[in-house]
Amino acid sequence: MSGEKQLDEIDRRLIELLRSDARLPAVALARRLSVARATVQNRIDKLIAQGVLLGFTIRLRSDTETGAVRALASLEIRSGDAKAVLGLLKRVPEVRRIYSTNGRWDKVVELNATDLAALDRAIADIRTIRGVSHSETSILLTEL
Repeated sequence: MSGEKQLDEIDRRLIELLRSDARLPAVALARRLSVARATVQNRIDKLIAQGVLLGFTIRLRSDTETGAVRALASLEIRSGDAKAVLGLLKRVPEVRRIYSTNGRWDKVVELNATDLAALDRAIADIRTIRGVSHSETSILLTEL
């Protein structure tokens, strides 16, 4: 637990409220948590400084981004090549997120491309990375 940040109950509840609506004002958060507004702001600042909160973002309906093609690429990486592969994956513009996983695949890569041709190029780029031994890609169709 050395690299893990210690969160108390207020931190966990604050994060959960921000997950459901990151636009809630500090006053509303304070009211729901039964603490002072300054406490909420201090906690948010602390969580950002500790690297627990990495930022605030928006979520769009999957059909909002017209022309966008989203996919998940599951990758098997040869032993010892993981660090180099991760560095090269981060250079592929269509890569949005990289997840480590268990089971058959070592990494799962979330891709977002402007069209099928761009997705095809991104997949081809990923497959040529030295250290990627196998891959399987699934195009995301509809969010449920």
